[in-house]
Amino acid sequence: MTAHEEKTVYPAKAEPGQSGGMAEYQAEYEASQADPAAFWDKIAQRLDWFHPYNSVCQGDFHSVAVNWFANGKLNVAHNCIDRHLKDRADQTAIIWEADDPADNRHISYAELHREVCRLANTLTASGVRRGDRVCIYLPMIPELAFTMLACARIGAIHSIVFAGFSADSLRDRILDCQAKVVVTANEGLRGGRVIALKQITDKAVEGIASVEKVMVVRRTEVEVEMKPGRDVWLHEELAKERAYCPATWMDAEDPLFILYTSGSTGKPKGVLHTTGGYLTYTSFTHERVFGYREGDIYFCAADIGWVTGHSYIIYGPLANGATTIMFESTPLYPDPGRYWEVIERHKVSIFYTAPTAIRALAAEGSSWVEKSDRSSLRVLGTVGEPINPEAWEWYYREVGKERCTIVDTWWQTETGGIMITPQPGVNDLKPGSATLPFYGIQPVIVNEKGEVQEGNGVSGHLCIGRPWPSMARTIWGDHERYLQTYFSTYKGYYFTGDGCRRDDDGYYWITGRVDDVLNVSGHRLGTAEIEASINGSELISESAVVGYPHKIKGTGIFAYVVLNRDAESTDPDVVEFSVREQVSRDIGKIARPDVVLLVKGLPKTRSGKIMRRILRKIAEHEYKKLGNTSTLADPSVVEGLIEAHQAFVEANPG
Repeated sequence: MTAHEEKTVYPAKAEPGQSGGMAEYQAEYEASQADPAAFWDKIAQRLDWFHPYNSVCQGDFHSVAVNWFANGKLNVAHNCIDRHLKDRADQTAIIWEADDPADNRHISYAELHREVCRLANTLTASGVRRGDRVCIYLPMIPELAFTMLACARIGAIHSIVFAGFSADSLRDRILDCQAKVVVTANEGLRGGRVIALKQITDKAVEGIASVEKVMVVRRTEVEVEMKPGRDVWLHEELAKERAYCPATWMDAEDPLFILYTSGSTGKPKGVLHTTGGYLTYTSFTHERVFGYREGDIYFCAADIGWVTGHSYIIYGPLANGATTIMFESTPLYPDPGRYWEVIERHKVSIFYTAPTAIRALAAEGSSWVEKSDRSSLRVLGTVGEPINPEAWEWYYREVGKERCTIVDTWWQTETGGIMITPQPGVNDLKPGSATLPFYGIQPVIVNEKGEVQEGNGVSGHLCIGRPWPSMARTIWGDHERYLQTYFSTYKGYYFTGDGCRRDDDGYYWITGRVDDVLNVSGHRLGTAEIEASINGSELISESAVVGYPHKIKGTGIFAYVVLNRDAESTDPDVVEFSVREQVSRDIGKIARPDVVLLVKGLPKTRSGKIMRRILRKIAEHEYKKLGNTSTLADPSVVEGLIEAHQAFVEANPG
């Protein structure tokens, strides 16, 4: 980022009826910092509470025993559906944009209520009780929304697994949370491709004693093998149940869902989010960050298998009585005009997607954008990774025609909701900057010694200084790992794992991960998990995985692999195919390395630690910026790495 780019500013565009702008934001932000309890007490009144809470927030980041809205009773499904029925029964709650638009469906709040109640009764009839875990392995179909809301209605804890994960990854997550029921589909459709979800699920649940039922949605007409006594067709079970189910009173701190995310070790972390604080924060951020207004059609193009889909397709929008779009397909199917056609077809006013998708569509040219009417758009959002200024400019000029505010949001699975972001009509915009903190959020930049970097024009590691309502409460079954991962590095602070710079104007720029986690197309992938998969190949002795700049994904996966002695004569193309297939089987195609480079050895310290800094620099072609290599056990390894990389570049120009 050059100084010139950092100073590029697009003035805020006032929203209709908006009066305060930046001055109002500053006053409200300062109030949220001066008296957080009073601030969040006021915001929490946006929800229906069956029983009032007796305190707003207990605990801090020194004790790391934080509770929000203690002893308050509420239900998430009631807040997302039931309380809207009086005024919105016939309003569309969910627009399902299917892989084939001919299958599209509008689901009203009344229909959503019926479907969720019937599914809640089906789960109860199958033995699911409050606190039991339900694993959901579904494509982006309405039953995914019905199931998660049904779990919330009866107090079961849902764990949604992205339908692109492999059987082994699904199995690991089912085992970790000890799911009682798994809900899947016979098949999934995405971009015209068929995904054999039931077949994958069968392999995943084999021999797992906790799984008592596998419920199968019929997405296609294909018949699948059904295990008697365990497997049932969901539509047949639903037909047995009535469309009424009372909402269970849940404590504000009761678990709502577990969502697995990669960490710096091989085992995914089951991040646990609770009820009252999470819904308060997601509904509030959805309204303010996107400038949501009555009658808006809201389109978040994420997958509900990730936290963005949880917070900003289902829970946040529905709590606000919005009309939200669920998108089953891909931005390039059947052609690169799909997003823009959806926007025209449904008169979308707010659109939220990932920089990866924006870059891919920009590469296809603006002619696809121009084919559709986008005059309904008012706000454009980005999520999942920092957006590069070039993609930001294309999004602003070509998609929004310089009319729309861009909200470049920074947050994480663990934060539950958006933390640093522009707001429509409030912030002046800088391409590539997440700008300013949301209300109640206290960003802190520290150096590697943990010293707080005060003022502007500083950089370091991004921490958060005080609790916020939607923060994760623990890692399922491993609270010590939660404490060690997020609160041990810098005492008294939540450590995000991201680098950050605060510029001369006080704007925040996220510079990427500082731990062994890759952010690939907005998906967090642990290097240890990928390496463990690669090392499972009989051809491979050891491996090291790093990120490198990728034109579309932002960050690509670069795997350095050392062959077993018996495999040294193996064709490199065979090795590359083997490694990529191994990772696809173990984790899923999203984790498949973009580059597989065969090397004779890896740069290690005398204690055996791999020097990833060196590997990153080589992957980035920065051979002269490797730094001190004298501490390596065998410095000559570096020469071999550079030679191997140069040969790869010559063979693969561009």
